Amino acid sequence: MGEIFKESEQLNLFGETEKDTIEQSLFDRFIIPPFDIFDSRQGYWQTRKKVWLSLGIKSEIGRDSKCYHMQEWADKKRELGTLSGNKLPNDISIFDPVVCEIAYKWFNFRGGSVLDSFAGGSVRGIVAEKLGYKYIGFDLRQEQVDANYENAKELNCNPTWYCDDSQNLDKYIKDESVDMLFTCPPYFDLEVYSDDPKDLSTMEYKDFEIAYENIIAKSCKALKNDRFAVFVVGDIRDKDGYIVSLRELTIKCFEKCGVRLYNDIVLATSLASAALRAGTPFTLNRKTTRVHQYILVFYKGDTKKIKENYKELELDY
Repeated sequence: MGEIFKESEQLNLFGETEKDTIEQSLFDRFIIPPFDIFDSRQGYWQTRKKVWLSLGIKSEIGRDSKCYHMQEWADKKRELGTLSGNKLPNDISIFDPVVCEIAYKWFNFRGGSVLDSFAGGSVRGIVAEKLGYKYIGFDLRQEQVDANYENAKELNCNPTWYCDDSQNLDKYIKDESVDMLFTCPPYFDLEVYSDDPKDLSTMEYKDFEIAYENIIAKSCKALKNDRFAVFVVGDIRDKDGYIVSLRELTIKCFEKCGVRLYNDIVLATSLASAALRAGTPFTLNRKTTRVHQYILVFYKGDTKKIKENYKELELDY
C-alpha cells in the first residue's frame, strides 16, 4: 500500500502549521501523533481521507432507502415515541477510511486478520485488504453485502462479508482465531438501516442491549489472546432528550468478557453539517450538538506482552 502514500506525498499532508520538530517526528513515526484526541477536521487528515476515497471507495452504496420499505415503519415508531434518532438510509453516515488505516496499523500485526461484527458499507473491508490485512465482516442485508462485493471487485481486493446476524458469527469464526476486532456498531436507532427485526437499529432498547452484549461476547471469544479490539461508538439521546451512553454500555459488555478498556480516544468530527443543525435544538431545548465520537480500544490478555508482540510501527505499506 506504500504506493498510495509515497514519502514525498506524506511530507506534504501536514500543512504549514505542523512545523514543530517534535510533533513532526510523531507524524513521521505514527501517521498522526498518538494523542487521545483525533482531529479529523484538520487539513492533513482531510487530505489523507481524499486520497483514500479517490481510489473509488463507495461505502454509501447499498444503503439507499429505496432498497427496502421502511419509511412508513420509521414514521410510525416516531409517532409512538419509540424512535430516538432522525436519520434514514438516504442520510446515512460514511465511515472514515483514515480511522481504519490508523486503527489497523496501530493495533494489529502486519498481515493480521480483522473481524468486523457490524460491517455496514465497504470502507473498512477495502482499507483492510488494500493494506494487506485479512478482513471478515458481517451484515444483515444482502443488498449491502452485494454492493460491498461489487465495490471491492472494482478495486481488485478481496474482503469477506457474510450476510447473517452477527449473533451467529460463531458459526463462521473459530474461537481465538482473529488478530483484531474493529467495528462501528449501530448507535441504537440514531440511524435506521432496515425493517428486519434482527437489526439492532429496529429493536427496543432492552432488546438492543441483550443482542449487543451477545455479539460482543462472541466477538471476544473469536479474538486471540494478547490482542486488541477497537470499537467506534457515539452516545445518543432517548425520546425524552436524555443522553444514553453507548460508550458505557460497550465498556460494560467487554468487561463481562474479561476484556478491559486500554485507550479512550475522542474522534473530533466535522463541524460543517453540525453548524447547520445546531441552532434549532439549542434554542428550543438547550441541547448541544455532538461533534465527537469515541474510539474505544480494549485489550484481551496480559498487557506486559504488548511490548513483545507490537514492535516499532511499520508505515511502509
